[in-house]
Amino acid sequence: MRGRLALFLIPALLTAGAADAQTLRERWRARLAEGQQTAPGGQAMAYGKDALQTLDFWPGKGTKPPLILFVHGGGWKRGDKDNATGATKVDHYTGLGYAFASINYRLVPDATVEQQAQDVADAIASLRGKAGAMGFDPDRIILMGHSAGAHLVALVGTDMRYFTKAGLQPDAVKGVIPLDGAAYDVPRQMQEGGRAMAGTYEQAFGADPARQKSLSPTLQAAKPNAPAFLILHVDRTDGTAQSNALAAALKQAGTPVEVHALEGRGLRGHMQINRSMGDPAYPGTAIVDAWLKQLIG
Repeated sequence: MRGRLALFLIPALLTAGAADAQTLRERWRARLAEGQQTAPGGQAMAYGKDALQTLDFWPGKGTKPPLILFVHGGGWKRGDKDNATGATKVDHYTGLGYAFASINYRLVPDATVEQQAQDVADAIASLRGKAGAMGFDPDRIILMGHSAGAHLVALVGTDMRYFTKAGLQPDAVKGVIPLDGAAYDVPRQMQEGGRAMAGTYEQAFGADPARQKSLSPTLQAAKPNAPAFLILHVDRTDGTAQSNALAAALKQAGTPVEVHALEGRGLRGHMQINRSMGDPAYPGTAIVDAWLKQLIG
């Protein structure tokens, strides 16, 4: 499965430069031309005109199964759907009967975080429009994302401007699952997140406090929101604080939310939650499975 390449992302996360977006764009154009843009069993499709506005789709089982839509991480400037999904998600969730999709989105600095969030909403709208032909239930979509992808799914789940522009209602997804994000409150994270990620945050969110607040799910959590949230994090000081603060803001707004802490520290734990989600031996898998079963069956 394509996700087994996730281990090779760790050096890239630490060393890749600002040219990553252009490099990835060129690689995707070549792969699209070669017809090698998806893994076995999946169907590739575009949801926009840009080479990175693409997704892979795996069908579920039965009549009109739910859909899980995954959004990769990578500091808003790198990563892609081919090697950031994790080794077990596709097999696990399709094995449970769910349809599964994983998207690419445009990357910083060629695109803004606002455009990335719009890409997520537009991918949802595109899939919903094809739900009949693709055989899944458009009213039972779950949005899941890791790291920067966790921020993006939380943002579109709280700030309805992106859904509105895509022609969607707040219940266009049934629930949102952010996995170990740490930028739900952008100004706080830029102040407290440490020097290692400072450049990444500055590149993504800039210096304008108003813009930083507008890109903060925690600060956009007043209703309307997506109908339900499941927030998972590992043992990282910033990720824990940010996850708990987002959960508190959602609760204050009256939006149903669960937050769960999982074992794992630092970068290793941050990568593990994504790499291992879907592995029956990983504790987070059972938490997600139970939540999904209760929410969408």
